[in-house]
Amino acid sequence: MVDSPTSSKSNSLIHRPTTTTRGGWHAAIFIISIYVASIGDGGHKPCVQTFAADQFDEDTMKERENKSSFFNWWYMGVVAGSVIPVFLIPYLQQNGWWAMGFGLVGGVLALALAVFVLGINSYRKEGPAGSPFTRLAQVFVAASRKWRVNHTLNYCYEEMDNQEPPHIHAHKFTTLLHTHEYRFLDKAMMIDEVDATSKTRDPWRLCSVTQVEELKLILRIIPIWLSCIMFTVVQAQGHTYFVKQADTLNRSIGPNFLVPAAVIQGLVGIIILIVVPIYDKVFMPLARKFTGHPTGITVLQRIGVGHFLSILTMVVAALVEAKRVGVARDHNLLDNPKAMVPMTIWWLLPQYIITGVSDAFTIVGLQELLYDQMPEGMRSMGAALYISIIGVGNFASIAIIDTVEEITLRVGGPWLGNNINRAHLDYFYWLLAVLSALSLCVYLWLAKLYEYKKVDVVETSNQMRLGEYNHNYGV
Repeated sequence: MVDSPTSSKSNSLIHRPTTTTRGGWHAAIFIISIYVASIGDGGHKPCVQTFAADQFDEDTMKERENKSSFFNWWYMGVVAGSVIPVFLIPYLQQNGWWAMGFGLVGGVLALALAVFVLGINSYRKEGPAGSPFTRLAQVFVAASRKWRVNHTLNYCYEEMDNQEPPHIHAHKFTTLLHTHEYRFLDKAMMIDEVDATSKTRDPWRLCSVTQVEELKLILRIIPIWLSCIMFTVVQAQGHTYFVKQADTLNRSIGPNFLVPAAVIQGLVGIIILIVVPIYDKVFMPLARKFTGHPTGITVLQRIGVGHFLSILTMVVAALVEAKRVGVARDHNLLDNPKAMVPMTIWWLLPQYIITGVSDAFTIVGLQELLYDQMPEGMRSMGAALYISIIGVGNFASIAIIDTVEEITLRVGGPWLGNNINRAHLDYFYWLLAVLSALSLCVYLWLAKLYEYKKVDVVETSNQMRLGEYNHNYGV
């Protein structure tokens, strides 16, 4: 029986809502899964690194050296977990095996969770000690309430809380020593007439030395963090304009295999996987013999080396781009941006190598700095700062690109555009090199002024309550 036009129309009307509804449910589940993954990432990433580093005891030199190595191997593991999917998952999805690709990632996460749960009884765990943000706010309020107090007073306040803070281990606790930066905050720990006559301490009027120094640690970290944003702007080019360059080059390997342009990003991860073990097993022990420092060089020096290498990345990228445009001009391809420029993709290898090496220096250095120099109750926030600087760098990169496009459209020819052969991407790279050099100068100035955390370890006995310790310090 042949369907009539009416019945065909009726059947299509019946079938179409089912497909739409099904597609709507699929889209909703997909979007919800992305948000769930984002929430999980936001809770997991800042905490897991801090929790893992807390498993080391800083009481011995060996443990401190092991902790420094941990940050190297930790980042190496993170990079390995990022590189493998870049090469494997796109291949599966390219062949239509989307379910297998997502299922494989889900299976690895389930295995990781199982391994974590197996060791749950052997981990060193710290108990909650109240909100660290409240402690910081108390310093600001106390200092502002005492802005007229004379700095020359000789008494300041130090007390351990009756509840055990996270920096108490066995029969000892740590306090932060007084430093002379941000002296306006020192008024928060000054004992004035009101404090001296009060029977109880008002935490919003009188703060301990350690509290004040915790806030100073945050204030010292923020300028260093800001000065490293330009570094992440340079790193952002690795998955934007570097890939756009690669898309125009000869990507053939052998007669039948064409390298996808996006896959070349995986080179950065491979370089990091090579550099980190060399740094940890060769460079650190060798540098330690000359400097006597547990990590070979200081963490600020390590960040600075990576910052300098990022400038070199932009210089090399600018020279390679000038070469690419020259080849395109010689073969009359300037007005054909989709044509393959007769120049091998391996010309991009040097800039990717330098990017990977600089990443291994600066990113790992930032992780260690933001863990070690943060107040012990806020180390997870330090990890969050390290993660956030990558996102801020990407936003800053977009802002710089928009600004460059706006200015160059008004003055002369546009540096950036859809036709990469007619654009002046090399000029843009030179601009980033100059901005990075200025950023490095600011960083070096801040690093020279930076004062590392100073800790005093106080021994206690089994019978002595930690809350009984009061110390007077000269200011």
